[in-house]
Amino acid sequence: MGRRASAALTLIMLHSLPALAGGGAAYEFLRNDVGARAAALAGTFAAFSDDPTLLFYNPAGLTTMTGPRGTAGFFKHLLDINAGHVGYAGELADIGWFGAGILYTSYGSFDERDELGNMLGTFGASDLAFVAGYANTLDGNFSYGANLKFVFSSLAGYSSTALALDLGVQYAVPDSRVTVGASVRNLGTQLSTYAGVREDLPVDVAVAGAVVPRGIPLLLNVGFHRLTDPADTFGERFRAFTVGGEFTLSRVIQLRVGYDNAVRQDLKIGSSAGLAGFSGGLGIAVGEYRLDYALSSLGKVGSLHRVTVGAAF
Repeated sequence: MGRRASAALTLIMLHSLPALAGGGAAYEFLRNDVGARAAALAGTFAAFSDDPTLLFYNPAGLTTMTGPRGTAGFFKHLLDINAGHVGYAGELADIGWFGAGILYTSYGSFDERDELGNMLGTFGASDLAFVAGYANTLDGNFSYGANLKFVFSSLAGYSSTALALDLGVQYAVPDSRVTVGASVRNLGTQLSTYAGVREDLPVDVAVAGAVVPRGIPLLLNVGFHRLTDPADTFGERFRAFTVGGEFTLSRVIQLRVGYDNAVRQDLKIGSSAGLAGFSGGLGIAVGEYRLDYALSSLGKVGSLHRVTVGAAF
């Protein structure tokens, strides 16, 4: 009985942490930003190009890659929560682009006690997702893609599984430096539940546009996400918007800044939100290798750190 009570309480706590940014469904870890580049730009990554982490945001973007590439990253969350990812994308001639990746989150170790507070031992909790994707083009400008995900979540000897689908499209406007993209992520259902109570997956609909203004070494991105979340008014449905800018200082160094309005609004305490919703980062590219870092502020709650490394093959 003590173990069940501790596990239930911990599960509630773990699911409430992502709710700081408006979550509430099961498997909320699927909403976390994956790569440091995307996180520094505030996350709506559906319109970007030539980045293997697009597998986790908009698989259609894999067609923009200039060659096979791999990615791996570490994400330092609040408390003792740590996460990471690995991924790879490459092209098969006359077939299309394929990608595969793994997302992992560890929530640390917890004390297990009975009703009287006696120590019984420890237990852990973790989430895991396996992702496989495919992308291709209909013509030189329009791309489409899809992912299949198997999701596994465990807590104190209990587990839950789910199957999900991601869909995405991307369009490069001819004779311009503008790209638009849209994705629907985490469409699916639970295969097994923790306690017989079925929960919805965190479906996320996002649209974004990216542009490189002529004469300026800047990639500007504007996007909307969480478009299917409940909203009291039509205008409130679009409160989850992001703005990001990537400044290319040289062939080696890029600086990034971003802003997520939903995070800022959700973490406003009293009349102040501090720097909640703002993010920034640095990218360093040397030959076929790159290193990215991102810092995302949650205001008075704390900060999130991500490091990603990538390589071309």
